[in-house]
Amino acid sequence: MDSPHGAAVRAEDFGLKGPRGWAFRGVGIDAAPGSLIAVEGPSGSGRTCLLLALTGRMKPTAGHAEVGGHRLPKHMAAVRRIAALGPVSGVNDLDQALTVAEQLREGALLHRRYDGPVRALLRPRAERRAAAAARVDAALAAAGLDLATLPKGERTSVRDLERLESVRLSVAIALLGSPRLIALDDLDLKLSDAEREEAWVLLRSLAASGITVLAVCSEAPGDAIVLRTVAETPDGTPDGTPDSTPDGTPDDSTGKSADEATGADDTADDTADEDVTEDVTEEVTEDDDTKGADDALAEAGRA
Repeated sequence: MDSPHGAAVRAEDFGLKGPRGWAFRGVGIDAAPGSLIAVEGPSGSGRTCLLLALTGRMKPTAGHAEVGGHRLPKHMAAVRRIAALGPVSGVNDLDQALTVAEQLREGALLHRRYDGPVRALLRPRAERRAAAAARVDAALAAAGLDLATLPKGERTSVRDLERLESVRLSVAIALLGSPRLIALDDLDLKLSDAEREEAWVLLRSLAASGITVLAVCSEAPGDAIVLRTVAETPDGTPDGTPDSTPDGTPDDSTGKSADEATGADDTADDTADEDVTEDVTEEVTEDDDTKGADDALAEAGRA
């Protein structure tokens, strides 16, 4: 893979309001390239909407943000080109019918077709295959996924992977595009305490390599830059007291939401969360010459 260089993430009074109210609002952050950023909060508090907005997948309606020098919401397509999605349920799920090798091959093909330089398509086939194999090997190593340890090696079905193995595979596929920022949803979902620590070790290693990491979780580690989201009460006020950053100063990143997009938890909020994603993403408009199906496929290749 190319040498990574992370994307700075900045936001001021950042918010997103849909037909059913605020998904999140009042978010503020100033994170340097290569930072580990954790979006902490309960299911249904706007965590996933914030992740999708900061990666250019949902259009914010208040304030502004800047990712890797690209301002949101004006340059959403540019942000999508540098921000890859790890596991985000309902957005870029792994194909349960494929084997691990097939899933990796599909990711490599999408990257080469839609994200890779045009001149790469002119190389001899053998050279292209060798380059793709090297890229996959590097991505697997960075994600900490050893195919030899899987029950059937690379022929193991995706549906047979453990939760942490699925996370690693999703991260490896995201890394194929050499992103400057990688975002993961529900990182600690269905993980034991030991597995949760392994997952954070992985994300710390990615951040240490220079990639900016943004992860949604229910409980953030002490060394992360934390954005906290809280749910709204029925009268529209925040449910809970103001949050603080790890050093005890007031946290300006409190979000307020009654809905959250594409939640992975098996809760009654999931249906409402999906509705928010559908309603808000319909408002997304393109802002450069990359239009229609080509842009959607490019996003799929990076996801």
